[in-house]
Amino acid sequence: MISQRQEEIIKLLVKEYIKNAEPISSKFLAEKYDFGICPSAIRIEFQFLIKEGFLEQPHTSAGRVPTDKAYRFFVDSLKDKREEKIEEELEEIIKNIKDKYKIASEITKYLSSHSSGFTFFISPNKEFSIKEGFEELFKNPEMKDHSFVLNFIDFIKNFEGNIEKLNSQEEINVYIGKENPISKTKNITLICSDPRQKAFVSILGPKRMDYEKNIGLINSLNKILKELI
Repeated sequence: MISQRQEEIIKLLVKEYIKNAEPISSKFLAEKYDFGICPSAIRIEFQFLIKEGFLEQPHTSAGRVPTDKAYRFFVDSLKDKREEKIEEELEEIIKNIKDKYKIASEITKYLSSHSSGFTFFISPNKEFSIKEGFEELFKNPEMKDHSFVLNFIDFIKNFEGNIEKLNSQEEINVYIGKENPISKTKNITLICSDPRQKAFVSILGPKRMDYEKNIGLINSLNKILKELI
């Protein structure tokens, strides 16, 4: 069991790490957020959360970074997140375009530009697939790592041929790092739409992605996917 304060520390540390892509220090959290305790007390909380597997310390003098367990804890609190504005904009795309392929193309571009991730749209019966987002993806600092880029490209190559491994009855599926059933890669996250819908859409990106935004995108898309076909 973890305390309410420890839960808040996990969530805020994940948010700040997503935003800054740098280890987060106790001093930074103490100054930015009102926990009612000093940095040394937050460091004690850090040590407990490291022991429980939520945080890790990349270097002795560095701040802390979230583990997959921390990302999962954070993501599980966001499962129902939706964005009304996004739903309205996606509905406009569907309403104003008649051609199915064009609709799919515009939705894929929209998701890619708003998620800063790589987006797949796969039509019913795999009639066609659309990919967008390398330009957005390369804005992430992870793409400066040559091994990450190679790993990501390899994952994309294997993705379409292994979609059946994403067999789930959930409305939204978030596979973090090694949770991914397609490839046991540790630094990639995959967020997928409801596989029972008439089309299948996925956002791929670094594990340090904006989960709040991207889960909101997929949840909002799930709501209107029935209108696509």
